[in-house]
Amino acid sequence: MDPKRNRLPCSSRSGDKLRWPALGAACLAVLLTSACASAPPQHAPNTVVIGNGPPAAPSLTVVAESTRQWTGLTAQADGTLFVNYPRWSADVPISVARLSPQGTPEPFPDTSWNDWQPGLDPASHWVCVQSVVIDGAGRLWVLDPGNPGFAGVVPGAPKLVRFDLPETTPAQVISFAEPSIKPGSYLNDVRIDLQHEVAYLTDSGAGALIVVNLATGSTQRLLDSHPATQAEDITLKIQGQTFDRPVHADGLAYDAQTDMLYFQALRGRTLYRIPGSALRDPDQSAEALAAQVESVATSGAADGLLAYAGRILVSSLEHDAVIAVSPDGSTETLVTDPRIAWPDTFTRRPGTTDIYFTTAQIHLSERTDPYRIFKLHLPPSQPTN
Repeated sequence: MDPKRNRLPCSSRSGDKLRWPALGAACLAVLLTSACASAPPQHAPNTVVIGNGPPAAPSLTVVAESTRQWTGLTAQADGTLFVNYPRWSADVPISVARLSPQGTPEPFPDTSWNDWQPGLDPASHWVCVQSVVIDGAGRLWVLDPGNPGFAGVVPGAPKLVRFDLPETTPAQVISFAEPSIKPGSYLNDVRIDLQHEVAYLTDSGAGALIVVNLATGSTQRLLDSHPATQAEDITLKIQGQTFDRPVHADGLAYDAQTDMLYFQALRGRTLYRIPGSALRDPDQSAEALAAQVESVATSGAADGLLAYAGRILVSSLEHDAVIAVSPDGSTETLVTDPRIAWPDTFTRRPGTTDIYFTTAQIHLSERTDPYRIFKLHLPPSQPTN
């Protein structure tokens, strides 16, 4: 979401050099399409494979496609989707967009915010947006790590911006600077805890969690360099491609029912959690905080996480799949399909059992398929978030 996420840039190995994605100069083109799939006895290409479950099985549908690489995704109750396109190359004409009913990306909040170039004020422009999230109150939050091309943080650029939709004027801007972030930081995912007026973030560039007091705007860097926030010493294989860039704490999910924050390094296979109360306690020592980190499951490499119906949905990078992890660490594959090429960000449409997610294809240096947004319709259950 760095391949990505950071959603890091798409990469492949050529000798020992990392190659950046070729994104082309064509205008953004997002096409609506529908393609439900089912699970025949023999799994053919582009086949949905359903895990164990009730008769009403999950279904997978492509709802949008793009020639541009996206990472973040979020949905309003009326089904409107917001997306973001990280600035991992110089050729990114739109950073944040609202998709029209026809699937056309409309710059948000306007074209001015989306036309940043070096020399322009980074405080009033999108420099390198990584995530977009609509909270339980219907407000849109845009996370800009301000680190274009992973070349280093642009001073004054890292920010978390709130929009009280349908308004397009920022209602709140929270800026990040040292010591909350470092020169190599890449703020990645964000989750909003409405009950406690807190935002939780991951730093996949330097490895840490960041907690923001939304009432005061104060920020605190926690679990800095803790093993749970660091990339594991492993090499991933994703659709036959090797990925070994050290991307740290990345995916993030907050379960409001249990007050647990789940997180995972992108180059890692271990899912961790920690009580939100521990992160919010200003008197908690680093040692006491570290002692409350718990390994939940070795569920495989993941980018996106989402708390849903008492479980954590995990984007399974190495298996082109979406899996669900239960509190006891057991896992279930919900859907797998070769088109799920680097599943990135999850979002749930409020009031429904529809889960949307992007494919960022970060592992590929040459792309033949479009970037996609899938809708995973799950059997009815009572959402927890």
